Amino acid sequence: MDKLNSNPKAHYLLGAGLDVLHFESREWLDTIDFYKDEVRFFEDLLKKKEASKNNNPDYERMLKNLDKIHKDLFEDLEESIIEHEQLLSRIELAEKGLSDNEYRKKHQQIQLRMNTFTNDFKVFKRIVFDYSKGL
Repeated sequence: MDKLNSNPKAHYLLGAGLDVLHFESREWLDTIDFYKDEVRFFEDLLKKKEASKNNNPDYERMLKNLDKIHKDLFEDLEESIIEHEQLLSRIELAEKGLSDNEYRKKHQQIQLRMNTFTNDFKVFKRIVFDYSKGL
């Protein structure tokens, strides 16, 4: 089943006014900022544990995943959302050749990416918590 269809809020929001979609985009950026703070916390937590667990493959894998999340996904998602917001500005300025339908399609794509990322990040956090409990 399509995740978007299983989430009535997401379906409703895509038909909402552009101001509502803009607000949701701003929420996404806030969420990403919060996730960045969490990643820094996890990095600090794992680095403190490193002293007692040198050359631990689980630890190394976790740090690599953390680095990938931080560099690739956060930056890529942030850039996509900022570009999305810039598209909205161009639409509001009535730039020729742009429509709010294009904005809505892009919003849906970003919404699906955010949902997937949020779910993946929750799984990653569980792994980090389980790992740190075992140390």
